[in-house]
Amino acid sequence: MTPEQLRRRERVESLIRLAAPGLNLVLAIGERVSHLVDSEDQEYYPPRSRPGSAERSPHPPREAAGGTGV
Repeated sequence: MTPEQLRRRERVESLIRLAAPGLNLVLAIGERVSHLVDSEDQEYYPPRSRPGSAERSPHPPREAAGGTGV
């Protein structure tokens, strides 16, 4: 790389390092807001399991959305 390319690269990397904490904060806030607005995932589809795999699963199956649980 030429000296000019190295200088430009260092400048860009410096800007990224300076912006990273702010961008992480924006992502964290967005994640919290998304959970507050819609806490239930409407597009969740449980993975298909092979026959007999339910006995080996350490976790109980998830209930369907909107179910009464009875």
